[in-house]
Amino acid sequence: MKIRLQRYLSQCGVASRRKSEEFIAEGRVSVNDQVVKELGTKVCTETDCVMVDGNLVVFDDPFYAVLNKPKGCITAVIDPEGRATVMDYMVGIPTSVVPVGRLDYYSEGVLLFTNDGILANRLLSSRWDLEKTYHVKLQGKIETRHVGIMRRGVRLDDGTVTRPAQVDILASKSRHDWLIITLKEGKSRQIHRMAEALGYTVQKLQRVAFGNITYYGLRIGDARELTREEVHALRKSVGLSSDVVVRGQWAAPREKSEAFRKRQARLLTEQDSVQKKR
Repeated sequence: MKIRLQRYLSQCGVASRRKSEEFIAEGRVSVNDQVVKELGTKVCTETDCVMVDGNLVVFDDPFYAVLNKPKGCITAVIDPEGRATVMDYMVGIPTSVVPVGRLDYYSEGVLLFTNDGILANRLLSSRWDLEKTYHVKLQGKIETRHVGIMRRGVRLDDGTVTRPAQVDILASKSRHDWLIITLKEGKSRQIHRMAEALGYTVQKLQRVAFGNITYYGLRIGDARELTREEVHALRKSVGLSSDVVVRGQWAAPREKSEAFRKRQARLLTEQDSVQKKR
């Protein structure tokens, strides 16, 4: 299959299509050992050797997955400090993917993964107003007027004001209030900062939906490949076509990742023991 070079780079997760065009114009991209600066250049995904800054770029079929992220792991592919990452729950995934955006260490819920660079960039762009919904447990009870402020916009610690949001109190017998909050933006730690600006502390945060992808049917720690219908709806929501092949077969139930993580922990313990004996 032949596709335009900038699309190839984008689908490989190198950069957005526009940024990839800049790389080509700057002479940073070579095809079969020849520097290419023409944006109309097409490459064969099966046979051509493409490199950026001397590093080989490998083309994979698009892949899309979702994890119901547990708390106690970081949203990263690897961690230099050796902490658990979300990738520890993606056992047996057939290709390389990266998380789309992030959830904090103690946050739970829907986290998407893909190697589709174009889709990932659009999902995180404020241009498309993609909704993300959260269940949020606050310490104590929230005043009605503060719910109204959250709906209209909260002035944060850096002086910026959040965009209007959907905010409601969930029915609960707890002495602490639960809110359901739907945002169309993604400032760093936004919900925590909104709560703190009004004098509240977030005790628990779960993302229950990212666009059309929800946590329903996924236990904490479960992961699975998205279905064809889910991928097509997700791409359509950010102005992309549905001309991608989706198998929808891979899954990693939490029992599988738990066994893997226990085995890894045991190996690390054995390695530490050997190192100490030396």
